[in-house]
Amino acid sequence: MASANMVSLQIETMNKLRSEDQLSLLNAIDRLRSQGISNYVSLPQIIVCGDQSSGKSSVLEAISGVPFPVKSSLCTRFPTELVLRRAAEAGACVSIVPHESRPEEEVRALRSFKEELAGFGDLPGVTEKATQAMGVSKYGKAFSKDILRVEISGPSRPHLTIVDLPGLIHSETKNQSSSDVELIQDVVRGYMGQPRCIILAVVSAKNDVANQIVLKLARSADPSGTRTLGVITKPDRLTPESNSEREFLSLARNQEVELRLGWHVLRNLDSEVEPGTMKERDQKESEFFQQGNWNKLPLSSLGVSTLRDRLSDILLTQIVTELPSVMQEIEAKFQIRQEQLDKLGDPRASLSDQRSYLFRLSQTFQILIKSAVDGTYSHSFFISAKSKTGRQQRIRAAIQNLNEEFASEISANGLHQRIVDDKDDDDDDDDEESVAAKENIVTIYRGEFLSHIESLMRDTRGRELPGTFNPMIVTDLFLEQSQPWEGISRRHVERVWNAALRFLDLVTDHIADDSTSKMLQQEIFEPKMKRMLDALNRETTKLLDPHQHGHPITYNTGFSEALKKARRKRFVDEADDIVSDFFDIRKLSRSNELDGKWDLRDLVESLADARVSLNMKRYAAMEALDCLEAYYEVINLPLPPNTRVTADIPHPRSH
Repeated sequence: MASANMVSLQIETMNKLRSEDQLSLLNAIDRLRSQGISNYVSLPQIIVCGDQSSGKSSVLEAISGVPFPVKSSLCTRFPTELVLRRAAEAGACVSIVPHESRPEEEVRALRSFKEELAGFGDLPGVTEKATQAMGVSKYGKAFSKDILRVEISGPSRPHLTIVDLPGLIHSETKNQSSSDVELIQDVVRGYMGQPRCIILAVVSAKNDVANQIVLKLARSADPSGTRTLGVITKPDRLTPESNSEREFLSLARNQEVELRLGWHVLRNLDSEVEPGTMKERDQKESEFFQQGNWNKLPLSSLGVSTLRDRLSDILLTQIVTELPSVMQEIEAKFQIRQEQLDKLGDPRASLSDQRSYLFRLSQTFQILIKSAVDGTYSHSFFISAKSKTGRQQRIRAAIQNLNEEFASEISANGLHQRIVDDKDDDDDDDDEESVAAKENIVTIYRGEFLSHIESLMRDTRGRELPGTFNPMIVTDLFLEQSQPWEGISRRHVERVWNAALRFLDLVTDHIADDSTSKMLQQEIFEPKMKRMLDALNRETTKLLDPHQHGHPITYNTGFSEALKKARRKRFVDEADDIVSDFFDIRKLSRSNELDGKWDLRDLVESLADARVSLNMKRYAAMEALDCLEAYYEVINLPLPPNTRVTADIPHPRSH
């Protein structure tokens, strides 16, 4: 009895979508689907989408010949996937594919839903049961991302998938919230975004084209229109010779919204006022297109019979075009999965197996760490250094480069203030000043800075004699000039730490599977690295502390040379001005000679050399002697024998 009922499931119209060449390709796609490849790779299929009440379900029924329950208010509250399969025996069943966002318990419950059909007359009742299982109802949630899967098999069936998507809603209503609007658009965008889907964008002639969302979404997903076919429904609702009819006739000619696949016009039965069989539907459609202005359109763009032929050609072309890329994508993903399986290694059911696995990981880890630290990059782990990842793998080179960048930055940007001479030739320093400005370095003239030092000396006077300076003034000036050091140093530490952390991530990703790598990073490396960062910051504080809180001290002989150089330059500038003024010369040069014999520029240079040629200790001793003699002179009294001279308490007899 059941076998006899199944004979009624043979749909004559689907034969239009079958040819030997196409069937061969569809069989290849079906074999991929049978292996579950569609869960990972987009496979060619036809999707029917449009605004709510645009006639989508009727279009799907006309194309497939499967009488979907279009009267049900819930039949398009979720994606409905019609799957046709070629098999030795005829059969039909309905199941639910739960969305990945469902909790595990709900997923198991929905996967258990499966109903066998004795005939298509059972489809409305089974659909209603499925909607209840999904929790979709008038008083529950209005829409679902779960998929209602209707599978039809039989010896004369081609392998084909057609999907009817929920109708797009323009705005929220009493029964449809704003979240429902967004949910449906997300579902439709997800299907449209699959690059191997053929989009049938259904547009109702009852509504203005500009107000129908489906075209906007289709254009966004398929900008070139290469896989979108427009379908106009309900043309019989237009008033003959009206402006609306002329607009939709222009649309059907591909003049208003241009699609490379063009447009097609269907006249479906209104299930509520003119019920009938599929044969009666086709007869009324044929009669409609033989009259009025619609008979002026090409026959190839009218009626469901020619639409099936168009879809057959489009689907065949899509499969032929996409099959190579499908195979490449499958091969690429297979390779990725194979690498993941290789990382998993042998089964680790026992504690001993797990320890052995971790031991092998640690050995490989040590080899890679040593190679990277030693700078020997011959292991297969190290990919091309031209890539970003390859450079990150070479940790020794990465740290050395960061150190060089730190040295350059501290040299270029370590000064808080850049001191320039306030002379007429300051224009020569414009480029340097602009660079300093870009690096947030304050540029100040030497005269201004000397005034700043004088002010600071007045505010920090100690036991120094008039005309001398407190050595601790250098500390205050140094602290001011070295302000950027801390920020530059801490940024360098953080960059080095991030480079090391990224390197460890790459190593663990290479030697272990995703799960183990993630656990190693979370449980071992990240906590340890955070403790190391804290230690690095503490060490940085220690290194900076003497420069921020100590007094100036150095044993570097370069200090003496730098001081000599600074003094010589200052003396040359001062002597240059004095000699120029004395001999009334605007600026000294090699051409300035006195009595044709003496070069005044050489005189200035010789005076400067004589001034700074002394040993720095001897120079300091001479400075101290000068201060002693000056101090003794102003006291102006001979010192009694065995009397100690103090710098802050004058001799009593000086008064």
